[in-house]
Amino acid sequence: MSISNEIARMLIAMLDETGRAEIQRNELAEQLGCVPSQINYVISSRFTPENGYTVESRRGGGGYIKITRINYSAKEQMLMHIINSIGDSIGEQSARAIVINLNHSEILSAEKAKLIIAALNDNCYKSVPVEYRGRIRAAVFKQMLLASR
Repeated sequence: MSISNEIARMLIAMLDETGRAEIQRNELAEQLGCVPSQINYVISSRFTPENGYTVESRRGGGGYIKITRINYSAKEQMLMHIINSIGDSIGEQSARAIVINLNHSEILSAEKAKLIIAALNDNCYKSVPVEYRGRIRAAVFKQMLLASR
């Protein structure tokens, strides 16, 4: 088993007990025999809002990292499913279709839907090289959906 998988396994085991894991990065790194940056990598790549977690950290001598599992309502579960399905890149028409469906399902208000559609419009990305537009649009779209919860 890779060290990244071992770190994730340990954190998930802690989360399974209480829905929350509070760790000191240096202590966990020492316990697992890895560098602290490896723990940062696992947390930043696997314990994201899109995956259902919030992460809070405090730096300094008594610093800690607190990971909490988010409990979603049905609306939030739907949004998270959509966010996870967007992937790394999305076109304007696909994004627009998702927003329209969310508005028809009353998950997004008409006002929020209009704002999101405006922010994802191709005109916003004219100064961005074509090969990056879909990636940037996907990142903006995901953040807007997260903020709309």
